[in-house]
Amino acid sequence: MAGGDVRGVLQYVPMFRGRTFVVVFDEGLPESAVAEALLDLKVLQGIGVNLVIAVAGGEEAVSVAADRALDLEIRFARLNGEESVGPILERGQAAIVRCPADGIFGESLASLGSEIGATKLIGLLNGPGILRGGQAVRAVSCSMLRGFLDDSSGAALTGGELLKDAAVVCRAGVPRVHILDGRQQGVLADELFSNEGVGTMVHADSYRDVRFLREDDVPELLAMIGRSVRASHLVPRDYEEILRKADDFLVLCVDDNVVGCVALHCHRTDLAELACLYVKQSHECRGYGKLLVEAAEERASERGINTIFALTTRAVSFFENLGYRMADTSIVPENRARKCEESERSSAVLTKNLG
Repeated sequence: MAGGDVRGVLQYVPMFRGRTFVVVFDEGLPESAVAEALLDLKVLQGIGVNLVIAVAGGEEAVSVAADRALDLEIRFARLNGEESVGPILERGQAAIVRCPADGIFGESLASLGSEIGATKLIGLLNGPGILRGGQAVRAVSCSMLRGFLDDSSGAALTGGELLKDAAVVCRAGVPRVHILDGRQQGVLADELFSNEGVGTMVHADSYRDVRFLREDDVPELLAMIGRSVRASHLVPRDYEEILRKADDFLVLCVDDNVVGCVALHCHRTDLAELACLYVKQSHECRGYGKLLVEAAEERASERGINTIFALTTRAVSFFENLGYRMADTSIVPENRARKCEESERSSAVLTKNLG
């Protein structure tokens, strides 16, 4: 595994520690897929995740999974009789249970997940999961599901009913439901240890969020924009400068990780600059830059600012597609123009009227 991959995984350790996941193995899932998923679950247990493993397909399938878990030295107990899941989890063991008759995303598991405070219900399907036009659907919020299904009415959508069932689970109190093709090698780890995942996540909470910069975000922001600063695409900034202007900055978070930023610097009551727009290389081409620009424009409008401008060396077409137009440098305040000249950056000036 590359160093970057290791760092990407490690960022999730504190996020997952102490959380409870319900993981469901679909009926007929190949035994090799079950074994690989259990290897990943052993890792999750090792970093402090509480696990409920529900196995569909009858007692024989449950026994096969339990035998595999025993071979891997996973700490677990099979749920028998009237025993409840809670005490098993409190002992630091995973609970292996038979999947209820109403299915992976049925009311029974939804109630169980809500009762034990599960943050995720993960369905490892013996099938392709959710596809639209042959492509995997990455994330759908409960509030947007109806519109998504309406928009997909003319497209080849696979698994639409699963989406509806997953939304019911979210509304029952489990914030995130992951629908995965359990036959794919490494699917569980690839889904959980990456921002965008490889399957479909139905979420009740905010998965993508633009919020104000916090002080503990500043080191991450500096590290994130460092590459563009070095290439002279962004103006150099240090910790103290960003902290002084912290109220100007917005950050885009995906799954609680900062992946982009933008600043709105007010020069006059009617004029502001959109600056420090950056999206991590790993998250480019997903519309996040547009999302950040729109958030900054909304903030400017709330402040009664009519005109916004941006200085850029390489993103002219990007801004033009968002309604910005090339402008004369006279719109740039004198002190800002002087700083731009001192940086020896040949920046184009683009403006937009927000009225």
